[in-house]
Amino acid sequence: MPALLAFICMMRKQTSSHLKSSSLRPSMAWLHTWAGILAGWILYAMFLTGSVSYFREELTQWMQPEIPALAATPDALRTTQLGMQMLQEIAPDNAQWTIELPGARGNTAYAMWQAGDGFERIAYDPLSGKQYTPRDTAGGEFFYYFHFSLHYFPRTLGRWITGFCAMLMLIGIISGLIIHKKIFADFFTFRWGKGQRSWLDAHNAFSVLGLPFHLMITYTGLVMLMFMYMPWGRDAALTTPQERAALTAEMRARLTPDTRSGQPATLTPIAHMFAEADKHWGPGNVERAIISNPGDTTARVMLVRGNAGRISVSPHYMLFNGQNGNILQIKDQASAAVTSWGVMYGLHLGRYADTVTRWLYFIISLAGTAMVATGLILWTVKRRQRLNQAETAAPGLKLVERMNIACIAGLSIAMTAYLWGNRLLPLEMAQRSAWEIHLFFIVWGITLLHACCRPVRRAWLEQLWLATALLALLPVLDKLTNPHAMFVMFDISALTLAVAHGVLAIKMHRTRNRSAKV
Repeated sequence: MPALLAFICMMRKQTSSHLKSSSLRPSMAWLHTWAGILAGWILYAMFLTGSVSYFREELTQWMQPEIPALAATPDALRTTQLGMQMLQEIAPDNAQWTIELPGARGNTAYAMWQAGDGFERIAYDPLSGKQYTPRDTAGGEFFYYFHFSLHYFPRTLGRWITGFCAMLMLIGIISGLIIHKKIFADFFTFRWGKGQRSWLDAHNAFSVLGLPFHLMITYTGLVMLMFMYMPWGRDAALTTPQERAALTAEMRARLTPDTRSGQPATLTPIAHMFAEADKHWGPGNVERAIISNPGDTTARVMLVRGNAGRISVSPHYMLFNGQNGNILQIKDQASAAVTSWGVMYGLHLGRYADTVTRWLYFIISLAGTAMVATGLILWTVKRRQRLNQAETAAPGLKLVERMNIACIAGLSIAMTAYLWGNRLLPLEMAQRSAWEIHLFFIVWGITLLHACCRPVRRAWLEQLWLATALLALLPVLDKLTNPHAMFVMFDISALTLAVAHGVLAIKMHRTRNRSAKV
């Protein structure tokens, strides 16, 4: 952050003379403009993919239509017992088993076992124990991880880039509040067909609509990765590796297997453990069961509480002796630092949210996406309107216009192409999930090439209409490739987004601007 502020101060000294005024608002206007244009394209992608991520579980279900909807609510104890029976056959001597139970939004349980530095897992029906063999796909998780790591970048570099852009977003929000003296009054003002004025009105409206959310989501996104961005406070307070390891352990629900004794012992029935968890947390709150060293006297069982009904994601769990079922530890509290971090994390991800709250997250996050998009377009419209009839646009303006097309309309096409690829790529294809993602980036790259080769206005129209068609035909594709399952809310959402893109295309078709002459 100090380096960022130094960079901004350095750039500010090089600006035009009107920014050398003692007035605060012109300086904030400059800061708002350049913070937005430097990070706008990445922020748009982060907001849009982050918005979709609030329904990533449902999206993954759509992308694995082989897994049927559940006919009844599964019992957590019974589901865990089925998973343990499966693991007893597959990996009886493994150091650790993990059973992931389906939540209210899931229809699949997962049985996992340790394999090297990671885990192998199989999906199964939580009611019958039948093993599923769904198509290979990254599902909705791709959008979730992309929105803060950018996928192809090395993990740390991608998170540094998104963190830098989030910092610029925070600067843009604060400077925007200073610039707009009548921002709340302007929220109720919108003038169609007024060029720059219309884009500014739209930018103001989308900004004010979700202002508290935008501040929250940007700040909490930075706090979630604070130990990577700014580790110095932690390192000053926790001076030894052991203290830092203890903090990390407090932030995660992990069970490290003890060294096996070599003495075989039957794992005690876990029904008693689930009864204790239901008594302590209330029925239906267990999200995960972890069993270390099954079949040995050193066996331990950890039942981890889910996040439903509580904002903080700081871990709650109960630890049992696997040989006799005695409670060894109950963790329901965390330090102030970890609790604060857990609340920030929970607010950002919205895992505590019920269906209505999740839809509110989604809608307001889309408003943030539109806020960034209108800001990017406003930058180009303002500079276009300053040109005389005979003047040619500067290369920088032309570049921003093309990038806007590929980032805004092109990203919609690429994300929809990812869903089309899920249904159309051969099921037996090697590295199928990777090729779904490759398709996303290939299509996105093609939209940039198309934007560079076509006149600006024509490129906008063609890409918006293509996005409209792909979204509108998604429900048709769903029924043709999967006639047995019903995804009503997915179909309604796709059609709604198609209408939104179509309306934008119609409005742009009716708009006369000089970009058509480029």
